[in-house]
Amino acid sequence: MQAQAQAQAETLSQARAQAQEYRYWSFWDSKGGSWSYASEGPATARPADGSVQGFRFTVSADSAAAGKPRAAADFDALCQGTPAREGSKRIGVVIDFGTAADAPDGETPPKARTECARVPEDASAGDALAAVARRLRYDSNALLCAIAGYPKSGCAEQVSGSGGAGGSGGARKAPSSPSAKAADGDGDGGPSAGLLGGIAAVVVLGAAAVWQARRRRG
Repeated sequence: MQAQAQAQAETLSQARAQAQEYRYWSFWDSKGGSWSYASEGPATARPADGSVQGFRFTVSADSAAAGKPRAAADFDALCQGTPAREGSKRIGVVIDFGTAADAPDGETPPKARTECARVPEDASAGDALAAVARRLRYDSNALLCAIAGYPKSGCAEQVSGSGGAGGSGGARKAPSSPSAKAADGDGDGGPSAGLLGGIAAVVVLGAAAVWQARRRRG
């Protein structure tokens, strides 16, 4: 039994080592004050007043290995200076630009940011992000590519070599359609609620889901 368990562990380890890793923005919900990988994308998620949403730039092969936002999911701390107001809701937003090891070549991750977004009652998590962060960049499938202009280019790039959530290495883009263009939200708040709400494709969340979506496009 011990030998069988060891063999299974080695097989699992080899499978993980061979898994394709991606450099991307992961999306997180607060659950009881801790972070949980979101079950849907920020374009469709409709968080309630008092929620906290997290965005972490990471390198991973799946959601289990993705780096969580390192700031606490503490709504009271994030929004203590933002009183409730009728007709709107308050969403705590944590933006973690990741580590230097996860950064694309030649780039340095900015300092993490925490904000309190006041948005309409029907706003999405993407709207909350747009309310507090400028220069958002999306691709044609509504995949979040950059926050505050970071990274400068690329979107869910496949990373060559291994190294887990803290790994590094060269990157190459996953296959994509030649006609695909990034939707650049360089305005005062990034893409509007109408743009986000009108996009048919749900924002891809995990690195594995990113690969599947781009394979369908290829």
